Amino acid sequence: MDSNKLKEILNSVKSGRLTVDGALERLKHLPYENIGVARIDHHRELRHGIPEVIFAEGKRPGDIRAIATGMLRSSGRFLITRASEAVYRDIDSLCREHKVTAEYFGKSGVIAAGGAVKKTGSVAVICAGTADIPVAEEAMATALFLGTRAEAVFDVGVAGLHRLFDARDIISGANVLIVVAGMEGALPSVIGGMTDKPLIAVPTSVGYGTSLGGITALFAMLNSCVPGIAVMNIDNGFSAGVLAHKINTITATGKPSKSSGT
Repeated sequence: MDSNKLKEILNSVKSGRLTVDGALERLKHLPYENIGVARIDHHRELRHGIPEVIFAEGKRPGDIRAIATGMLRSSGRFLITRASEAVYRDIDSLCREHKVTAEYFGKSGVIAAGGAVKKTGSVAVICAGTADIPVAEEAMATALFLGTRAEAVFDVGVAGLHRLFDARDIISGANVLIVVAGMEGALPSVIGGMTDKPLIAVPTSVGYGTSLGGITALFAMLNSCVPGIAVMNIDNGFSAGVLAHKINTITATGKPSKSSGT
């Protein structure tokens, strides 16, 4: 439930289009809904600007479906991360029942349903190698769902920096940059030294033995000599997409982020 839907309910009561009992029925699960396996935080967007998101990894398919059902009834939308194709097929069936379209981002395992139609501003999502695409796609899918226009630049790592030249217009036109890299994690420092854009670095677990599952890239980004780089957790494209959306919204509109399905 976001502020726009809450205002709609209140205005409907005021105008007589909705009874008090009808409004109570729609509001009865605020601030959260206890469905046994989860307490769905329907109020999170009102407090935080970003709705609760379903992390599918480690959850049973039936539990994911139950949480998604509660979100669809409350707001008509949801975002699921780290979902398998089997989970997507089940959720797609659920969405068809509710006449909502579910989009599956197969590389990252993101399922988006009922996301923001209007996209504002611009975020460039840049990744070093093809193996980093799943994390980059998670960041891009998150930003798009929340209402930020996002564009991808893939496979432009430091072993071939000349490949970045073709993306100069995308980078210069973006309000925020998300830079995703594994191995030694050098790409955010290189790009950060070439632009005045806010930069969010995401280390990935891609790399050989001494990459240590992404720790080497994480340390490299944390120790960057380029000041002002924000660093996310290893493989956490979702958080990068959220932060980029918040920065982009303030940059594009001058107002704090408040994602909307309209």
